Amino acid sequence: MKKKLSLQYVCFFLMLAILILLPFVNDSRTLMILLTQIFIFGILAMSYDILLGYTGIVSFGHAMFFGIGAYTTAVMLKQMDATLSIFFLSIVVGMLLAGFISFLVGLLTLRLKSHFFAMLTLAFAGLFLVLAEKWRSVTYGNDGFTFRAPEIFRDRMTFYFFVLTCLVVIFIVLYRFVNSPTGRILIAVRENEQRTKSLGYNTLHYKVIASIVAGTVASLAGSLYAVSLRFVNTSVMTMDITLDALLMTIIGGVGTLIGPLLGAAVIEYAQHALSGLARNYPIFERWIIFFGILYISAVIFFPKGIIGSLRLVFWKWRLKLRERKTTGALSQEKERFE
Repeated sequence: MKKKLSLQYVCFFLMLAILILLPFVNDSRTLMILLTQIFIFGILAMSYDILLGYTGIVSFGHAMFFGIGAYTTAVMLKQMDATLSIFFLSIVVGMLLAGFISFLVGLLTLRLKSHFFAMLTLAFAGLFLVLAEKWRSVTYGNDGFTFRAPEIFRDRMTFYFFVLTCLVVIFIVLYRFVNSPTGRILIAVRENEQRTKSLGYNTLHYKVIASIVAGTVASLAGSLYAVSLRFVNTSVMTMDITLDALLMTIIGGVGTLIGPLLGAAVIEYAQHALSGLARNYPIFERWIIFFGILYISAVIFFPKGIIGSLRLVFWKWRLKLRERKTTGALSQEKERFE
């Protein structure tokens, strides 16, 4: 167990060191923006993994919390001074607002099962999308609005390191959360909710906790996304955002935390690469078709996600290695008796 944990820590710190040194080795503005987007959507995908991977909840309304964070930060930076303190305050306000709404929505929806719950979360997301469209005095409707970011974030490298720091902190916090007693109960709910109830646990209580944690983390991702663009409109609350989080989680591997990060990297890079090829090759103008083919291929060849499939291969390899050692030991014992 200690060897396994030490290997995970080595891989984690090695990747972190590469990401820290990369801007000093390659100062490409395009690469830095792409990596920043990967970090932001990685945070969003990890928040969705708390629902899907660790609690077994399929939500179609996750973009609602992403949009709450984006609009809260954008409105506060536009109507107040674009200072660092206001930015941090907007993040806190957005996370508190998202946590409160996720608490209310969780109480109203989590009593339902499977597709009934998914459809109701979609309805709530649609309600907030309509609110963002109609409340034009604040949100400017579908047109959206631009705003000024804090002066320190005008340097893309500074913002890159800030988002990377947020990603590392959120990963550590969520890792501790899913490995806590509460996280173990969430996994039990995912595996068999009725048996968990029979053990005396109030499963609704723990599912609401998972909803609150996922909603607040998604709000943080929305705040960072808005600042990265210096622009926000109703697209931050559309179904596309939820589907992106869902695909990132499934492709990377549900219930792994590191899988959604890898899924975010795959999807964001694929979108960037395919849209870039469309400038030179007309066949890639319908790049969304190739993106769909990529997703189908990932599901076929990696049914448990990339991380889940790699874990399965590693587990089988260790099992075969253990069998060989056992066979060798038995052969030696046999030779000794003979």
